[in-house]
Amino acid sequence: MLSTEGVLESGDQPCIQLEPLKSTHLPGKATPTGGSRAVSVENSPKVTANGVHDIEDRILRITGYYGYNPGYSSHRNASEGDCGPHSEIGFEGQTQRDMGLWPDVTHGEDGSESRPETPGSDTSIESQSYQTCGNTALKVLGGLLMVLCVSSSWVGTTQVVKLTFQSFSCPFFISWFSSNWNIFFFPIYYSGHVFTTGEKQTPIQKFRECSKLFGEDGMTLKLFVKRTAPFSILWTLTNYLYLLALKKLTATDVSALYCCHKAFVFLLSWIVLKDRFMGVRIVAAIMAITGIVMMAYADGFHGDSFVGVALAVGSASTSALYKVLFKMFLGSANLGEVAHFISTMGFFNLIFISCVPLILYFTRVEHLGSLSSLPWGYLFGLAGLWLVFNILVHVGVVLTYPILISIGTLLSVPGNAAVDVLKHEVIFSVVRLAATCIICLGFLLLLLPEEWDSVTLRFLANIADKKSEEHGEELTESSGQTRSRSRANGTVSIPLA
Repeated sequence: MLSTEGVLESGDQPCIQLEPLKSTHLPGKATPTGGSRAVSVENSPKVTANGVHDIEDRILRITGYYGYNPGYSSHRNASEGDCGPHSEIGFEGQTQRDMGLWPDVTHGEDGSESRPETPGSDTSIESQSYQTCGNTALKVLGGLLMVLCVSSSWVGTTQVVKLTFQSFSCPFFISWFSSNWNIFFFPIYYSGHVFTTGEKQTPIQKFRECSKLFGEDGMTLKLFVKRTAPFSILWTLTNYLYLLALKKLTATDVSALYCCHKAFVFLLSWIVLKDRFMGVRIVAAIMAITGIVMMAYADGFHGDSFVGVALAVGSASTSALYKVLFKMFLGSANLGEVAHFISTMGFFNLIFISCVPLILYFTRVEHLGSLSSLPWGYLFGLAGLWLVFNILVHVGVVLTYPILISIGTLLSVPGNAAVDVLKHEVIFSVVRLAATCIICLGFLLLLLPEEWDSVTLRFLANIADKKSEEHGEELTESSGQTRSRSRANGTVSIPLA
């Protein structure tokens, strides 16, 4: 029987204990007798005088009886005058759950516990998934828009060069004039950076911060010449050879041959930087070389066609060498450092390479004429488009997926082909079309990621597993239908093995 013997703690609530029981009779159970010991109610099973209602409550709780209210039977008996343990303390755990110490736990028909789902957590998970999907969708849409802008700017640059050559045939002056506009790269970057982030740094402070690309001490005159000179020379050679190739070939052929720079980058990275060997990229490089040979063979290995192919391949080679050296000496740089570096090359071009157009003018290699006779409209348009293309390429790599920028460069080939056919009425031979398609296909193969083979194998394995599961479900359904029909006919089919 219950007693309230003991010392009062906190002066209010007694410590409830069980007296030693001489014999405890439980229905259907033999109760062993032993020494007497005091047991705390919170750590012991709560039994009434006859022990029936506590067991009833526990059975109903475990079995999950529908409509069961914990402590109902005990409260009912308490109201009838039975002094049970739930009349004062309540169901074990019910008070703690009401106090928020235990989470609500519901029991299924099989006795398994299941916690109710919290609406707030579901809402937060759904909002996070929606936000992730929205960010991915915006990034993809922005990438597609960037692809169109990159391809359009490069097509426009190539076509404006062809138009400029109709009245002004000075490719090195055009290249030098356009490269000088690289000076505006960093001011444009700083304006966009301040507008988007609201940073209070001055242009000089930001310029010095980005100049850490040259070293911890910043940019000195020695580092300016040592680091900028080789890249500026390669930049000028790439543009100059590209313009010379446009004088010999159509815009479609030159843009297709320039796409071979991707294969050259892989070969140089594999040889110089010891990058990972990939068989598919070797195949792509072979396809690019095959396309070059076919392009040169289209009009025979003589005349302007062969020279134009050699110039375009030279432009692609210098471009690949520029990218590999940048990765080797400067490593990975952020957008601000890239803008600083390209603007620095613009200054180097303006200061040190300005003597080359003057030498070509006085040697009569390039006849400029008077300043008023220069096609300033084409020159400014060409320089602006070239600057926009360079900005889009470097900004697009940061804002969206780099593979989309490469696809934008590749799309300049069909874009130039459409302009050549519709405006210039160019007729392409079968050999040139085949060579262009082979080069573009090799370019696409070079865009495959390094782990493409393992990813493809996992994807195919998942598809095979899904098909096997669907096939197993179909077999199960068909066997069930066969058994039901067999029982309807009074026979039972026994499957073999």
